[in-house]
Amino acid sequence: MSDEKLQKVLARSGYGSRREMERWIDEGRISVNGARAKLGDRVTSRDKVVVDGKEANLMSEAENPRRVLIYNKPLGEVSTRHDPEGRPTVFDHLPPLKQGRWIAIGRLDINTTGLLIFTTDGELANTMMHPSANIDREYAVRVLGDVSEAQMNQMKEGVLLDDGMAKFSDVQFFDGEGANKWYHCVVMEGRNREVRRLWESQGFQVSRLKRVRYGSIFLPSDVKAGTWKELTLKEVKALGAQMELTPRQKLKMKPLERESYKRRYKRQQVRHAVGPKHAK
Repeated sequence: MSDEKLQKVLARSGYGSRREMERWIDEGRISVNGARAKLGDRVTSRDKVVVDGKEANLMSEAENPRRVLIYNKPLGEVSTRHDPEGRPTVFDHLPPLKQGRWIAIGRLDINTTGLLIFTTDGELANTMMHPSANIDREYAVRVLGDVSEAQMNQMKEGVLLDDGMAKFSDVQFFDGEGANKWYHCVVMEGRNREVRRLWESQGFQVSRLKRVRYGSIFLPSDVKAGTWKELTLKEVKALGAQMELTPRQKLKMKPLERESYKRRYKRQQVRHAVGPKHAK
């Protein structure tokens, strides 16, 4: 491994996104060769890097294949890795990794369902979450009552919220004949409760909120709530090219590992079929 920035190497090795690693460095959670790490440090495979008291397993680009999962988040799960209140998390049912960890690309609050993307590559996560990527997110929203053309136009033109101006880049009626109506709306950023607050600014309470698209990735109909699906090598390559990232080598599994992976994928499908019904 050549001389590279510490946060880049840690992100690639699956410890988190680059921005998260930069925060960990600032917090003093990382050391290099016995000294507290600082932003700007560069490392090679010969350096000893310690994260939270444990020696880090640093990987070169060739050693860490880029993997991407699509997960359909049900109601009641939190997007943090560990919850102090003991609530279920979105990480509970993901397939285990021999090295590194799954990194969530963005978050959804506990009452929002739908598309979450996970990757083993912190560089991909950082690129897709960074504002400069200009990636849009599409949501299906259920509200009570009729929404006027003027109200939809207002949400597209912009509304002043507590944390600044916010707007939908698009909002369209989708479905509904009774009191409850479904709309699809698109935002270009991931501010806290932004979609709900925009609708509330027009006097509407959101009763259901589901993310259905993140950039070019849609939530497939065959990925039911509480289950995941891994993108194919071709799909991962296309996503990496779209984000202008260097290609990674193909994931190589031993026969036993592949069989274990297939069994775990089948079990989650069975668990969904016989378990409690989640909101779709």
